[in-house]
Amino acid sequence: MKITIVCEKNFLMESEEGKRAYPEGMDNCLASVFRAAGHETALVRAGEDGVPDLDDALLESTDVLVWWAHVHHGAVADDIVEKAAMRVLRGMGLIVLHSAHFSKIFKRLLGTSCSLTWREDGELERLWCVDPAHPVARGLGGFIDIPQEEMYGEPFDIPVPDELVYVGWFEGGEVFRGGCVFNRGRGRIFYFNPGHETYPTYHIPAVRRLLVQAAEYVAPRGEIVPPIDGVHRPGFSVPLRGKRE
Repeated sequence: MKITIVCEKNFLMESEEGKRAYPEGMDNCLASVFRAAGHETALVRAGEDGVPDLDDALLESTDVLVWWAHVHHGAVADDIVEKAAMRVLRGMGLIVLHSAHFSKIFKRLLGTSCSLTWREDGELERLWCVDPAHPVARGLGGFIDIPQEEMYGEPFDIPVPDELVYVGWFEGGEVFRGGCVFNRGRGRIFYFNPGHETYPTYHIPAVRRLLVQAAEYVAPRGEIVPPIDGVHRPGFSVPLRGKRE
């Protein structure tokens, strides 16, 4: 399977906390998750302006696109968003991580503001599995504890998920639909809320396994169909087999 990761670079990653959480860089940490599972993985680093170098050839060879972003959502070009969204509709899988709930591509495909309630306190998050039989949760038990995470809480302005796998609970008492699947066209989307850039969430073994299983679940279920454009069909007639009365 071919996975492409788009990971924004921002000032929080360069902070003391960010470097302590991901000395190798969050982008490299995410890439190592899928490479360790044997998947071919390309890394697209979005610069300070937030613009990823996601060229057409790379996108058209991608089975699953992973998107992490936080600060520079608005800088991503609309044509990149549209091309990626159309490939999801044609069958590509998409994993949207943490603050990328507010990314253009997520809002484009879900059709809502995707706004939520938040608090950055480094609280414990307990992710309760509400669908133990789901392939994303295979072998991960009843819950996953994230020792420090940014609080994301309801209301979360998204459509009703097609499949709800995890609900997060935080020390402040908030709950959040933290692991959910959406079907769009021929493609599947998995949103996963943990992953603030100053907490080492993506080093947790259970989280790493979950992300691999999520990629395998949203991967294309068949051929990714070619773009469907307006096609002119010249007039023709269907011969009648018998005379109509």
